[in-house]
Parts: sequence; C-alpha cells; structure tokens
Amino acid sequence: MILKVYTSLLLLFLVNSVWTRTVRQVYDDLDPGHWSHYTSECPQECFCPPSFPNALYCDNKGLKEIPPIPARIWYLYLQNNQIETISEKPFANATHLRWINLNKNKITNSGIENGVLSKLKRLLYLFLEDNELEEVPAPLPVGLEQLRLARNKISKIPEGVFSHLENLTMLDLHQNSLLDSALQSDTFQGLNNLMQLNIAKNSLKKMPLSIPANTLQLFLDNNSIEVIPENYFSAIPKVTFLRLNYNKLSDDGIPPNGFNVSSILDLQLSHNQLTKIPPINAHLEHLHLDHNKIKSVNGTQMCPVSIALEEEYGYYGNIPRLRYLRLDGNEIQPPIPLDIMICFRLLQAVVI
Repeated sequence: MILKVYTSLLLLFLVNSVWTRTVRQVYDDLDPGHWSHYTSECPQECFCPPSFPNALYCDNKGLKEIPPIPARIWYLYLQNNQIETISEKPFANATHLRWINLNKNKITNSGIENGVLSKLKRLLYLFLEDNELEEVPAPLPVGLEQLRLARNKISKIPEGVFSHLENLTMLDLHQNSLLDSALQSDTFQGLNNLMQLNIAKNSLKKMPLSIPANTLQLFLDNNSIEVIPENYFSAIPKVTFLRLNYNKLSDDGIPPNGFNVSSILDLQLSHNQLTKIPPINAHLEHLHLDHNKIKSVNGTQMCPVSIALEEEYGYYGNIPRLRYLRLDGNEIQPPIPLDIMICFRLLQAVVI
C-alpha cells in the first residue's frame, strides 16, 4: 500500500521533469534549418527559443492581451502581464497546447469568452493564480490534469464544473474566499483521479463534504475548522498527507480515534487549541503538534501499541513508525519522557 502511494506521489510531483525529457528528445531531432521558420512565426512581443520550438515565452512583457499563438506551440508562458481577457481569436491555430501559464494577470470571469477554454482539447495544465476570478471558470477542458487557481477572489464553484474532469490530479484553490456553503456534497463529483486538493487559506468552518475517494493529499491550513466529523476519513481511505495547521481544533472537536487512520503518514495539526495528543496510528511517520496548549506528554498513553507487547516482539511486531515529532510552542518541559523513546524506536527527531 505504502509503495503504491509513494509511486503515485512521485508521478504527481515529477511529471514536469518527465515532460521536459520527452520534449527535449523531440527537439534534438529537429533540423536547425527550420529554426528561421520558427522565429518568423514568433509574435514580436514574445520570445521563441530556437532550441525549444514548442514553447512561447510572453511573460513579463506588459501585455494587455494575448497575442496570436502559432500552431506548433505546446507550452505557453503569459505570466506577469496586464492581461484582462481570454478570447478565442488568439487560439484559433493553437490546437496542440498542453500548458498555459496565466498567473499574475488581471483576468476576471467576465473577461473569459464563453467556451474558449473547453475548446483547448489537448490542454493538460492551466495556471490562473493571482488573478481576479470570483468563481471557478467554466467550462474547462476535459483532459486537464492540473488546475491552479490560488490567490484569486473565488467564492463560488459552479455546479458540475468538475463533473467531466476525470483526469484531474491536482486542484489548487488555496487563498480564495470560499465559505462552507460553496462546497456542496456534489461539488467535487467526477474527480475520480484527484490526488491533491488544496483548500488552505479560505474561510471554512467545517471539513469539506464528499472529498474524492482517491485523494492522497488534503490541505486545509489557515481556515477556522473546529470539528472533525465521526468517521470522516473512512470516505477518503487513501489520504496520506493531511494538513490542518492554523485552525480552531480543540480536544472536544476530535472524535475518539479520529486520526487513528492507517493511511495517514504525515499529520499536521500545528497552531490549534489541543491540550493533549490525539490517538494516532502505528503507521504514522510525521506528527506536527507545535503551538498548541499541550502541557505534558505520556508516552504510554500516546503509544499506538502496547509497550509491553512491543518489548516482547521487538522489530518482528507492528512497531510504531513515527520518525518525526514536533511539540515546540506548547507548555511541555524537557526532558523527553523515556517511554516516548521506548515506544517510538524509529524516532529520528523530536522538537520540544
């Protein structure tokens, strides 16, 4: 199970380098005599590197609109401009686009021509961070694999906007204006292959409903969440990385064994209002509990297995896998209790 999880994560985070290697193999076979042709097609506002003929660099040019995109372009860089609109005309010949970076512009929902994005049939990566969107743009290309919408003004997610995005693996909505009412039970319906969901830095008071079952990474930092519902994580049985830092979780808001989930390897609960360590699973490897209100640590109570059985069976038993424990910013006085070290024999670092 763990091997499969790390394999999936490796694919998620290293996909860019895989694309680069694949594309560069194509470039190596190009005839240098064709470079002049590529240069003549290049919009005068942009840069078309001869060694990277499928890329168009129009970033940091002070552009107010998107220039005509040549048909050969796969990778389009338009970040850090003053672009307000996305219209169909510049993309008339751009039928091979895989990647569009429109971060740090001034794009609004009214500035996006209806249907223009969904017509980019081969688009895999769409970056619209740091714009002025008030809702998730729709409709979107059905083949999308990554959608990054961080740092906008999004408070609304249109019904069914994700319903056909079966290939989407990453959805980033952090630092927007989402309330609990924006996340309905069917909001994420259709995201059958989603691996990372980032809803940090919004205005949520509750855990979001109906997270896709295949989600591996769930980031909910910097909200106002107070309660973890009973059996919440049974609906997302593959969740591996869970971040709930900077919320309002208290002991009463966590059900018994709420975080005793075998799939979770990295649990972050920093900057909450906990006075004791919640029960954890023996599979957990990283635990962040700094800057809470914890006064003491009892290793015997914290240990997810019986210390007596652990001593009897040693490494042949199901010993806890915790390797990193952070407890600084609480009211705990050193030294570290001996029973912590007896229980967690694989510990490599304790911050107290």
